[in-house]
Amino acid sequence: MRQLLKFKWPIAIALIAITTVLFILSPNLSQQAEDAGTFQLPASSDSKLAADILEEAGAGDETISVVFTYDEPVNEQTQKEISSIANEIEKEDSMVSKVLDPFENDETAEQLVSQDQKTVLLPITVDGSSDEVNELANTIRQDIIPDETTAYVTGEAIINHDVNESAQEGLERTELITVVLIFVLLFAVFRSITTPFIPLIAVGVTYLLSQSIVAFLIDWFGFPVSNYTQIFLVAILFGIGTDYCILLLSRYKEELMQGHNVEDAIVNTYKTAGRTLLISGLAVFIGFTAIGFAEFPIFKSAVGVAVGIAVLMVVLFTLVPFFMALLKDKLFWPSKTSISHKDSKLWTAFGRFSINKPIWSMVIVAIIMVPLLFTYDDQLSFNTVDEIGQDYDSVKGLNAIENGFGKGDSLPIKVIIQRDTEIVTETYLPYIETISKEIEKNKSVDSVRSITRPAGDVIDDLYVDSQLSEVGKGLSEASSGINDVQDGLSEVQKGLQDISGQIPSNKNTGGLQETVNGLGQINDQLGLISQSLQQTQNVSSATQQLGQVQQQVGQIQQGLSGTASDAGQASKLSGGISQLSEGVGSSIDGLKEINNGLQEAADLLSEMGESESLRETSVFIPNGTLENKDFKPAIDRYAFDERKAVMLEVILKDDPYSTEAITSVREIKDTVTRTMNGTPLEDATVAYSGVSSINNDLSEISTSDFKRTVIIMLVGLFVILTILFQSIIMPIVMIGSLLLTYYTSIAISELIFINLMGYDGIVWAVPFFGFVMLIALGVDYSIFLLDRFKEEASIGINEAMHRSMAKMGTVIITAAIILAGTFGAMMPSGVLSLMQIATIVITGLLLYGLIVLPLLIPAITVSFGKGIWWPFKESKSNKS
Repeated sequence: MRQLLKFKWPIAIALIAITTVLFILSPNLSQQAEDAGTFQLPASSDSKLAADILEEAGAGDETISVVFTYDEPVNEQTQKEISSIANEIEKEDSMVSKVLDPFENDETAEQLVSQDQKTVLLPITVDGSSDEVNELANTIRQDIIPDETTAYVTGEAIINHDVNESAQEGLERTELITVVLIFVLLFAVFRSITTPFIPLIAVGVTYLLSQSIVAFLIDWFGFPVSNYTQIFLVAILFGIGTDYCILLLSRYKEELMQGHNVEDAIVNTYKTAGRTLLISGLAVFIGFTAIGFAEFPIFKSAVGVAVGIAVLMVVLFTLVPFFMALLKDKLFWPSKTSISHKDSKLWTAFGRFSINKPIWSMVIVAIIMVPLLFTYDDQLSFNTVDEIGQDYDSVKGLNAIENGFGKGDSLPIKVIIQRDTEIVTETYLPYIETISKEIEKNKSVDSVRSITRPAGDVIDDLYVDSQLSEVGKGLSEASSGINDVQDGLSEVQKGLQDISGQIPSNKNTGGLQETVNGLGQINDQLGLISQSLQQTQNVSSATQQLGQVQQQVGQIQQGLSGTASDAGQASKLSGGISQLSEGVGSSIDGLKEINNGLQEAADLLSEMGESESLRETSVFIPNGTLENKDFKPAIDRYAFDERKAVMLEVILKDDPYSTEAITSVREIKDTVTRTMNGTPLEDATVAYSGVSSINNDLSEISTSDFKRTVIIMLVGLFVILTILFQSIIMPIVMIGSLLLTYYTSIAISELIFINLMGYDGIVWAVPFFGFVMLIALGVDYSIFLLDRFKEEASIGINEAMHRSMAKMGTVIITAAIILAGTFGAMMPSGVLSLMQIATIVITGLLLYGLIVLPLLIPAITVSFGKGIWWPFKESKSNKS
């Protein structure tokens, strides 16, 4: 320290210069956080896989929606206005790929106009970055939508942008409130106008330098970043940085009051209080470094705080002694009295009780905290909208969609199925329909939209029972047609019989009689064919027989043309014979038409018989169906990647952001896997997209990451505390007390935010960050107490704990209040997750400082007696 003081000016100037240069040159950390995105999922997650598939296939365009709301059902004039707006948006920007006019046809109107016709959706497909999408949204709001029209622009990109914007606004409020709050608290502690500026300058330099270093690490090495990075840097650096400065300045003032010169006072300060700060800083550093072992980038983004802690230690050991040496006793102007902490009367009283009656002390702690633990439900919320409240247009639009169309319709789950070869074929689409049908059986699913059901409704014509029913109707019509032909030929037969009776007996009428007899035989054949068709439905046999009958009738028609010339009265009868010949011709045409219809039915049935997919799915798509123009819109909408991939949209009955929706995603995944097993699609790539799918991934990843990081963090703290305190029992007591405090705090937070304020749950990221913050920061206070206890142990366990509590009580309570105050500055941020994290940390610090540390820790410590140092031997300084 004396060497540092010799070069205090160069060191201080260099530190300020480096901070200034890096701050000017460093990338914008806020922009880096926004670019990173609200959700940063690992490549192995289903949602990320789906996004990659869509992006690689050139189908990664995003859809935003303009939501129109009206007090009355839309009329013709309103429809024209919306269509006009659609045309204007499509011309507005090159990034607009498509605008779907809701009144383009009946099918789009059915999907995009609510049943009460008071809510209308105008979907816009865009291809651009998040910034470009939001710029387009602003243009639509300000320049295209008429002022008198109530309309909102919403979509995932817009909601996420609003979340980022809300977080940045909250950060700015937090920074300002934190600075003001700390200044007031420091003034109250030191009774000095000058003193509060030293911690603020030191912590300010630390924050600016840390922020710059983290920004460069992000830019150069892909360091994790999120909205939480800056906010936690502010809260933690200003909180513990101020705490550490208070300890240093208090000890420095005490050294000056004892008559030491400035240099000796500084050296002595850093030999005593400096050692405590190094231990505490090391523990906090280890806690936040452990976050780096998390896989989830959002969780890892808090590792930037570890960088801040390292920078804080450098600043505390360079810039703070510079101000001590520069200002000397003027540092505390105008205060004349010692500001060294007095013995804590509260902690002295608590210590007397907990040391003398340890069992009762433990019982009191249990009575206060254990009932709260039983209220803890681990009820999480994945509702991004709750983060920003109801004042944003994107949220109002989302609510309007939910009110008009149902909650699930606003943000459906998207199931992506991709193969290496074309999937949009008559062979594979029956399996897609089966998957759609099986998904729809889920109780939480409202409907499924896909190529085979573009409007969400089942197309009965694709199912074999419906097709066979149609074939049956066709056979009945064919049988009826055969009967009609029979009737016609019977009339011809009767007519020929009458003509035969009018021909003189001396003329040869044998040919005519043969024709009459032939018609009778043909009618008998037709009767047998009709009867067989109805009984056996053997279409192929009926077709062959009708072909033979058709030939026979044709021969009869030819024979009739020569019959008149053999009759003497042919000139009189020729007209009647010609009419009868025309009747036979009509019968031939009828038989041809019937035969063609039966041939088509025979071909269809043959295709069905050869279709493997039909036997497995009961769905059959005849050849040529996909070339039908009526199928093209569905293919364009739900197929991509050169028809090698398809998308299914699953509309849930529940809110897409709800925990029920997450459960539904898991059930849908199981259904898809089960349905595809053993089918030609078994080896296809399947991925899931949409808000509910993302939240499901968040739930699974955050849960596994939380467990892993907690273990690493606690093991790391245990090892370092064991080394520092030369005891295994003491670290166990410290960590155990912090775990008890954390779970009690989060239980209280649940009661506040769920039971009292009515939120769906604790934001999914809060338990992780709340745990890390409270454990890493709370361990400081246990170190303050137990490190002093270790120093005083030579006077006996009980007396050492009495003295440690009296001396450190005010320090710990003051530090806890300041740290709680910096986290309290998050409350006005308006960001729900920050408010919940702040509640957990503040509640935990108060519980720890007022109940656990003064009542539980001393009671456990004195109960162990000298065994508190197990399994290590007591050092000479510890022996009583």
